[in-house]
Formats: sequence, structure tokens, C-alpha cells
Amino acid sequence: MPYIKTTANVAIPWEVQEKIKTQLGKDAAIIGKTESWLMVEFRENAPLYFKGTNEPAAIVSVDLFGSAGAGAYGNMTAVITDMLAEQLGVPADRVFVKYSEYSHWGYNGRNF
Repeated sequence: MPYIKTTANVAIPWEVQEKIKTQLGKDAAIIGKTESWLMVEFRENAPLYFKGTNEPAAIVSVDLFGSAGAGAYGNMTAVITDMLAEQLGVPADRVFVKYSEYSHWGYNGRNF
């Protein structure tokens, strides 16, 4: 169950959100997850500053039930940063990707 939230200080048009969401659905396998449990959120035009400027930048939060290895996280970071560079024009060196692992996750009235 990954929840992936992308916050960027640029516009994220609906059709781009769809492309990113679809690609994340495929790439969830990198961290041992499937699209059937993936939730994706976008926050566009956020007042986000990095390195003292408001040039295009983004932060991506990846929350997941369970864990993945350091190699998987490294591969996922590369995929995410490349995708945001291609789809949003945010250079890889202006993207943070953070991972949070959870051992308790609720769904449908119960916990896993």
C-alpha cells in the first residue's frame, strides 16, 4: 500500500497527472507493491522554495505499509526524479524524495 504525494511549485495539468499516476502504477513494483493498492495525490503551484529560490522544485513523499530495501528505494528515486524532469520540467537536483515505512495501516474498517 503505497501512498505517493507529489508537491510541486509548478502546474501539474490533469493529463500529466494521469501519465504520472499510470507510470507510478507500473513502477510500484520496484518497491514490491502493486497498482491495485496505490494511492496518488498531487499538489500543484505550492509555495515551495529550494536552495533559496522558487525555481521549479518538488518533494515526493512515498509512504508504504512494510518496507523495501535501500536498493529498491534508490531505483524508485531515480524513476521518480527522471519522470518529474520529463513530465514537469523539474530538474532532478531540485527534487527531494522521502520514504516512510509503516507497520500499521488501516483500510476498510480494519488494520493490516
